[in-house]
Amino acid sequence: MQGSFDFVKLILINRLNEIDFKEVEVTQTQKIGNKLQEQPSSLLLEHNLCFSLYAASREFINRYTPLLADIGLTYTQYVIMMVLWEERSLVTRVLRDRVFLDSGTLTPVLKKLEEKGFVSKERSQADARDLIVTLTQEGADLKQAALAVQAEVAKNFKGSTDNDTLLQLLQELMETFRQERKGR
Repeated sequence: MQGSFDFVKLILINRLNEIDFKEVEVTQTQKIGNKLQEQPSSLLLEHNLCFSLYAASREFINRYTPLLADIGLTYTQYVIMMVLWEERSLVTRVLRDRVFLDSGTLTPVLKKLEEKGFVSKERSQADARDLIVTLTQEGADLKQAALAVQAEVAKNFKGSTDNDTLLQLLQELMETFRQERKGR
C-alpha cells in the first residue's frame, strides 16, 4: 500500500507544480478500439489534474471509510467533526464554507450527527436565521478515537517529506476555489 500512496503523491506533486492552464493544445495519436484517432492531449485522462485529484480523493476516502465506520462516522461526518473539534461551535454557513458543502448536503449530515449525540443545534439569539452547531461532550470524546483512525491511515505516509509540500499545494488550490466562491 505504501508504494501506491507514494505513486499518487508523486503524480499529484508533479501535476500541481507543472500545471499551466494557458498551455497550447497539443494533439496526440491514440489507439481507440481498432482505430487510431488524433485528439488533444489535454483530453487524455492521464493528463488531467482533475482526474488525479478525484482518483486520489476516492482512494483516501476508501481507506478512511472502514476505520471511521468502527467509530460511528462517515467520511463527511468526520470532516465536519474535525472542524468542530477545532472550533467547538459554529454558525452553519461558516461550517458549510469551511468544508465545501452546500446546505442541501450539510443539513442531513448535521441531523445524523445530532441524532448520534455528537452535536447540538440551536438558533442564534442575535439572528434567528443563523443556526449554531455545537460539539457535545460525547462528540468531544470521539476525538481520541478519530486520532487513532488518522494515525492508522497516516502509517502509509511516514518518512515522506513530500507530504507537507503536497498539503501546501492542495491548500493553495482550495484557497483559490474559496476566493472564487466568494466572488460569485
